[in-house]
Amino acid sequence: MNSKAKLILHPVRMKIVQTLSGKKEYNVQQIASKLTDVPQATLYRHLNKLLEAGVLKVVRENQIRGTIEKFYSLNESAVSLTDDFRKLSRDEHLNLFLTFMTHLLGQYENYLQQDEVDLLKDGVGYREAIVYLSDKEFHEFTEQLSELMKKVIENEPSSDRTARHIANVFIPEPSKNN
Repeated sequence: MNSKAKLILHPVRMKIVQTLSGKKEYNVQQIASKLTDVPQATLYRHLNKLLEAGVLKVVRENQIRGTIEKFYSLNESAVSLTDDFRKLSRDEHLNLFLTFMTHLLGQYENYLQQDEVDLLKDGVGYREAIVYLSDKEFHEFTEQLSELMKKVIENEPSSDRTARHIANVFIPEPSKNN
């Protein structure tokens, strides 16, 4: 499987894409300041992979004392995975989903490894709900959820903000015709 989806779903590359989402433009130091758990050499390696794949683009360069400072942003058209996603086999979808879930599991494990954990105070939660929605209602729901996410994704880090991982998974019940 050699898809953009697989490329982006790597844990470090997913963090880079999330950091740059919302038409942000950052240099390596700014990205590194937001991804404090990623060593700089690793960050450069994954930035280069995303650049080579056309997922990222260099939007400007500044000459600073003999070096060139590059500013990166998402190549929005290249990040659209719809066509790529449709071409994947069932096994490839299962592998990508496993990668996604493993990433979430790693984030949760990292949280639990802290010396002091207070799930209620920290706002930790996971839940599953079965809802009954028409296609139109489901589309409206996902649009509203997307708008809410866009608002909070724009927030910059600050001393009074905690980074929180939010993940969505939508799985319809199998049709009764199968």
